[in-house]
Amino acid sequence: MIHPSSSVVPAVVLATALLPAATLAYEVTTVTDGGTIEGKVTYQGTAPTKKIVPTKDRSTCGEVRDVPQVAVGPDKGVKDAVVYLKAIERGKALAKPAQKPEIVNKDCEFVPHVQAQPVGTIVVVNSDPVMHNTHAFHGKQTVFNVALPMKGQRIEKRLTKPGMVRIECDTHGWMLAWIYAAEHPYHAVTKEDGTFTISDVPPGSYTLVAWQEYTGETEVPVVVQPKQTVQAPIDLKKK
Repeated sequence: MIHPSSSVVPAVVLATALLPAATLAYEVTTVTDGGTIEGKVTYQGTAPTKKIVPTKDRSTCGEVRDVPQVAVGPDKGVKDAVVYLKAIERGKALAKPAQKPEIVNKDCEFVPHVQAQPVGTIVVVNSDPVMHNTHAFHGKQTVFNVALPMKGQRIEKRLTKPGMVRIECDTHGWMLAWIYAAEHPYHAVTKEDGTFTISDVPPGSYTLVAWQEYTGETEVPVVVQPKQTVQAPIDLKKK
């Protein structure tokens, strides 16, 4: 028997405390009384812009132009915001996509600019007659880095870690896109009018996160009741 004062006890307690965080994973279960979260992501005020200055391949990439950093509709709804439940531990299964998700280099832009997909395969496509070098990052860590010198090339890569992935082109420095790699199905990308729906959510209290590339993350609490729809409007502000 180990005496309580033994120095081994703190080590055991520490290891036990750390174990759940290290082994925690999303659990798939049957959801029979799930609720729905509906909402609209908005941005008040004038949407900021940034200047795109193509420095090469202008016949394909176009000329100097200003693009919005927040895609805001006439009713202040924000397109291409990613909304998801933070740290949800269990719920319905994450459905497999009908076809493999793609990130396409087209006219020296990434299409789509923002998307969500399950952790797994992404197809990198070059539809331009110029070389692209598609570089994916988790934070500062490279996920993949692939050169596509020829039009029509398609190369499969994998996203193995959940979270937000930043996509850049090492050849055309202004190109930028984002992929939310999901390990659970409780996420959405907002529509043209800023609306979103997340369904079959197990009843409970959650933190709902809205991410947008200019504003960053905005968190709001939400309580889901059995077989009920809760409204969760989210107003984004620059941090």
